[in-house]
Amino acid sequence: MPQRDNTPPSVRQQVQAVVDHIRPLLQADGGDIELVDVDESTGTVSVRLQGACRGCPSAAMTLTMGVERHLREKVPAVQKVVAVSSAAPAVRRGIT
Repeated sequence: MPQRDNTPPSVRQQVQAVVDHIRPLLQADGGDIELVDVDESTGTVSVRLQGACRGCPSAAMTLTMGVERHLREKVPAVQKVVAVSSAAPAVRRGIT
C-alpha cells in the first residue's frame, strides 16, 4: 500500500482502504458506509452509515463487530469507531 514516493500511507489512507474493502459487504445488504473523519490524536474514526444501515436495529452491532473490528485489526492506530448522523457534515482532512 506504499505511495509512489515510497512514503508510508497515512492513517486516513489506511482507514479509507479498509472502509473501501468492507463497503461491498454492506452494499450487498442495501447499506453503505462513508468515512467522515479520522482523529489521529485519539484514534477515533467517524463514519456515516447509509441506506439500509441507517436506522437498522443491527447497525450498532455492524459498527462494533464488523467495521471497528476490521479497522482495529488492519490499522493499529484506530482505537474506536463512532457513527455520526446523516445531518452532520463530512470533515475532510488531508485527502490525497
